[in-house]
Amino acid sequence: MKNSKRFSFDPKQPEFVGVIWLTADTHPHRLRAGDVIKFDNRLCRVMRVNDCSAVVLMNQPPRRFETRFRGPVQFQPPPKTFRISPQSECEILNRKTK
Repeated sequence: MKNSKRFSFDPKQPEFVGVIWLTADTHPHRLRAGDVIKFDNRLCRVMRVNDCSAVVLMNQPPRRFETRFRGPVQFQPPPKTFRISPQSECEILNRKTK
């Protein structure tokens, strides 16, 4: 009996919490996590998206140079991370349209 009262509701108290369902099709031009975009003529991947920004990962080209003793050296710098607007007008390459 005690457990049933714990989950009951008061009919005099108004309901103030609602659930809003947003599907992915409500914002067709909004970036989503996992999207591949073209930014600055390079391919980039969207890592996460929230209301105010999208975190984008861009690979850097490998650096090549010669050492003092004329030995060629090449190394890959870490990817660059930056933020853009989730509604930015950039070309989304892997989005499937219906």
